[in-house]
Amino acid sequence: MKKIFILILAALFPVLAIAQKGNTKLKFAKVTDNIYTYTTYHFFSGNPFPSNSAYLLTNDGVVLFDTPWDETQFQPLLDSIEKRHNKKVVMCIATHFHDDSSAGLEYYTGKGIKTYTSKHTKELAVKNGNSQAKYTFEKDTVFNVGGYRFETFYPGEGHSPDNIVIWVEKDKFLFGGCFLKSIENNDLGNLEDANTNVWSESLFKLMKKYPKPNYTETGHFSGSKGWKSVKHTLELVRKYKNKEKG
Repeated sequence: MKKIFILILAALFPVLAIAQKGNTKLKFAKVTDNIYTYTTYHFFSGNPFPSNSAYLLTNDGVVLFDTPWDETQFQPLLDSIEKRHNKKVVMCIATHFHDDSSAGLEYYTGKGIKTYTSKHTKELAVKNGNSQAKYTFEKDTVFNVGGYRFETFYPGEGHSPDNIVIWVEKDKFLFGGCFLKSIENNDLGNLEDANTNVWSESLFKLMKKYPKPNYTETGHFSGSKGWKSVKHTLELVRKYKNKEKG
């Protein structure tokens, strides 16, 4: 699989040290009665780097938003969810083709879970030899599962050419994945497939589409209430482009 190279700034080393000393397995956080986030860790040069995903509880089972990055956590996640909620995972949507979003797709397909990505993500996954979903969608898509409605939205290029977000209207929950940077980030991180020329424009489209989120989850480190993470990402893009100009 394609390696993802992420710049880890010195300012973030204390966070990594804390994670290394503590539990680097699955960590869960409750956002609403039916939405949880979970964090797994992937090691770089002996240091654990956190990766966030989320899941939604429905009457028909659980829907994953992105997969664990670390393959050792693919099955433990399913086991933990069933133990916590007495529900099985029935569906998974990955928000872009990088491993920290989609590494577990083929594993979950093999478990009988319906896996989805955009058609664009599937094309990039095939091109780069990354894990692929069984099903795809071409446009922004609304899903209805077990009495819950949620939708995908493609705001435009940013972190990657294919990055989408997921919106749960009932809870005003926005899963931004790696398209959004945590307020803990001091730079834009991995820019291998990024388009910094249009990232800001894509962020403004997102804000126009979903003007009042209660909570926004990012791909790495902590999420935030409201638009804090989005505004911080805008500022990081601005700083990067100014630095490029010299």
